[in-house]
Amino acid sequence: MEFRHEWKHEIGYADLVALRSRLAAVMERDAHSSHGRYQIRSLYFDNLADKALREKLDGVDRREKFRVRYYNQDTSFILLEKKCKVNGLCGKLQAELTPREVRAIARGDSRPLADSAAPLVRELARKMDTQGLRPRTIVDYTREPFVYAPGNVRVTLDYGIRTGMACTDFLDPDCVTIPAGDAPVILEVKWDAFLPSVIRDIVQVPRTHSAAFSKYAACRTYG
Repeated sequence: MEFRHEWKHEIGYADLVALRSRLAAVMERDAHSSHGRYQIRSLYFDNLADKALREKLDGVDRREKFRVRYYNQDTSFILLEKKCKVNGLCGKLQAELTPREVRAIARGDSRPLADSAAPLVRELARKMDTQGLRPRTIVDYTREPFVYAPGNVRVTLDYGIRTGMACTDFLDPDCVTIPAGDAPVILEVKWDAFLPSVIRDIVQVPRTHSAAFSKYAACRTYG
């Protein structure tokens, strides 16, 4: 797993509009976006003791979380992801899932995952059995992504965060979601070995500070 640096900032809508213009002048739009943005639906996992949630809220330095994700309502390509945080650096592993595997995950059944060719899928199956990992809530939001080749920089603006509360029917397009309270716009900046000064200057927003905002934690407030 390759680890990267990451900043998160909570910003307001006026900052979003200003940043969108500044970022577009210097950075490229992510090639996978449609009209500069895409919709993300994620299904997050936790155990009965809410280990992932509590470690995030307590700021535990070494932690991991699993989620399943697809983009723009396209369920033909679904990813399992494991995000890890170690000493302030972030890493991510991914594996593609079949619709059969996703349906099994949604009902908490690890058996169809155990023989997967993907090590990450087998790891999830093992942890569902040994740690009691289960899907806990759906998280929806809109993302505007920008990329910059030097430093392998990725800047995203995330907003419109919605929670499925206790709903875990990940493939149901009619699953009801509600706004996650007064969740802010989230500015995320990720880079490898260095952050170019031009990007560092662009992403400075007055009266904001680096934050540990978690979309999963915000959405778990409701269930």
